[in-house]
Amino acid sequence: MSTKRFDAIEHTLQRPIIDVKLPSNKISDFFAENVFSIDTMRKYLSKDAFIGMMAVIESGKKIDSELADQVASAMKEWAMEKGATSYTHWFQPLTGATAEKHDTFFTPTDSSKGIEKFKGKELVQQEPDGSSFPTGGLRATFEARGYTAWDPSSPAFIVEVGTSAKTLCIPTIFVAYTGEALDFKVPLLKSQQLLQRAAVPVCNYFDEKVQKVVPTLGWEQEYFLVDAALFAARPDLLLTGRTVLGAAPPKGQQLDDHYFGSISERVHAYMLDFETEALKLGITISTRHNEVAPGQYECAPVFSDVNSAVDKNQLVMDIMDRVARRHGLRLLLHEKPFAGVNGSGKHNNWSLATDTGINLLAPGDSPETNLQFLTFFVNTIKAVHTHANLLRAAIASAGNDHRLGANEAPPAIISIFIGSTLTKVLESIAENSSTAGKATKEKLNIVGSIPDLFLDNTDRNRTSPFAFTGNKFEFRAVGSSANCAAAMTALNTIVADQLFSFKKEVDVLIKKGRTTQGALLKVLSSYIKEAKAILFEGDNYTDEWATEAARRGLSNVKDTPRALGFYVTPKAKSLLVGNGIYKEAELAAFYEVLLENYELKIDIESKVMEEMVINQILPVAIEYQSSLANNILTLKDLGYKKKQYKAQTELLESLGKHINAVKAGVDKMVAARKKAHQKKSAKATAIAYGDKVKGCFDEIRTHADALEQLIDDQLWPLPKYRELLFIK
Repeated sequence: MSTKRFDAIEHTLQRPIIDVKLPSNKISDFFAENVFSIDTMRKYLSKDAFIGMMAVIESGKKIDSELADQVASAMKEWAMEKGATSYTHWFQPLTGATAEKHDTFFTPTDSSKGIEKFKGKELVQQEPDGSSFPTGGLRATFEARGYTAWDPSSPAFIVEVGTSAKTLCIPTIFVAYTGEALDFKVPLLKSQQLLQRAAVPVCNYFDEKVQKVVPTLGWEQEYFLVDAALFAARPDLLLTGRTVLGAAPPKGQQLDDHYFGSISERVHAYMLDFETEALKLGITISTRHNEVAPGQYECAPVFSDVNSAVDKNQLVMDIMDRVARRHGLRLLLHEKPFAGVNGSGKHNNWSLATDTGINLLAPGDSPETNLQFLTFFVNTIKAVHTHANLLRAAIASAGNDHRLGANEAPPAIISIFIGSTLTKVLESIAENSSTAGKATKEKLNIVGSIPDLFLDNTDRNRTSPFAFTGNKFEFRAVGSSANCAAAMTALNTIVADQLFSFKKEVDVLIKKGRTTQGALLKVLSSYIKEAKAILFEGDNYTDEWATEAARRGLSNVKDTPRALGFYVTPKAKSLLVGNGIYKEAELAAFYEVLLENYELKIDIESKVMEEMVINQILPVAIEYQSSLANNILTLKDLGYKKKQYKAQTELLESLGKHINAVKAGVDKMVAARKKAHQKKSAKATAIAYGDKVKGCFDEIRTHADALEQLIDDQLWPLPKYRELLFIK
């Protein structure tokens, strides 16, 4: 009997529910209490220092050493009052996770005692050992020095671990000793600045008071929860974040009864707990609900500027994981932790906001007459059409390959959904560049006692990878474990580049005598015609769309190694290097790191699959096979006829077939792994891992999962899908 599996189930069933107590019944009493916010700065800084710091935050002005010392002193005083004894530069290396090295405020003195110190130089710059972080060949392993530098545009915060461990975390960038970016934040900040430079002059066609445009982001985070005991009994979940083996249960998500269903008491307690931690850090989780797959959930915050939103998402993923352990749960952020049910994405809701309080992608009640909205709306569409392949590269990962196009998530084809109303508006502009067709707002009268429902300008299309959803574009194809920065850097950059081109074309027409409105509509008309191929209103999951997309000339690259190649095409280099987002060496290194990351993840999955088959599945299969064989021999010796043990014989034959097939599949996979290692470039190795090594996974899994369904349940060593998905 598989005691480990059944002990895990028993432990799960007996686990108590944690009673979560809020710090106060009023969220406003503790909201952002652990953030060195503007209000906190106003309290702890002198008036002059506060004004200086606000200038740094709002205009990007560089901070001088005197101001840095004052801010550091204020941060230390505030943090120590909150119970913090140490600080860290918190950064986002190309591992995809966050990183931190803690230093204490305490400094020994000659008096054999000591003093708590924190100077501007410690705030502004630190030197973590950079030798083991991915560099893509920018630095040799023995060249260890790297630098973190404070990003004043994202507020410092205090992370609480347990009841007493509190650390002041300072958001920073991470660069090599020679200055090249080794993180996600540097390119993101550059893209944000580029977009502002491009968008402000275009805004000034409509309002000369606009001096700043900020890209905004509201992410939606999908995730799975499993019990910690069941998780620990699955080597694949423990080491890869997904089940590389596992037969589908009789009930999965067919009934859609989990979707928006009542949240279980244990999960609700977990949600309340991690949301409280997030609220203390100024992260407003505004939405929580059950997702469609059993064991799957979603949360979403109030939007903020892209840089801050990315930091908050990285922080929330850390909080969710830490709090899950507190509740005896484990968080799964892999894009496809379970086969046969929906995977998880991280929908990136992106828009543009001005310093005058305008959302540039809000159409208003009359989008057909809102020329400012149409300008930014159409330019975004044109940018995506021109650089769709770069957006595909920005969402590529080993995990997302399992999800994209799996009849549950947008396909690998990048297209845009805008809805029938706005489609008609754009068609009208394309046909007559001097006017735009009228949009009407319809209402539904359902039944007498129910208020009228007013329809939005667009429906939702959950199959679209890039959809307009009323006042923002939703980049739905981003993976749940991803750092949002990669997708947002690409999107910011392509829109900025497009706006630069747009401004030039409009100004040429104005110089030739066109009115500003006439010039704007003329250029927009041409863009709508040029970008028409990227617009699709139908079901992106169908085979017919794949055929139609090919006819339109849209790419359909389904695997990560080939999709990542879009980062280093001449077109991408011209865009990313030409606009100063990456140096050429940085871009090449980024590409190499992503390829290596893919290879390593497939390599680990392959080795985990091999180990599970050899050490766990084959032993119980052979044990059960022996038991059946002995049963048949006993019945034969007792004089039973063949037809009387026909079922045992057929079962024995099936077992033998699957045992031999799963072992042959593993041998084939191991051989493919060895060959892949012999490739001479990162690209060739990654492709070999995707095509040949990963190409063996389905065959192995088919036979291993068949064995799970044949073998005595009491012998099976691994927690099954029915337990992982439904026991909480």
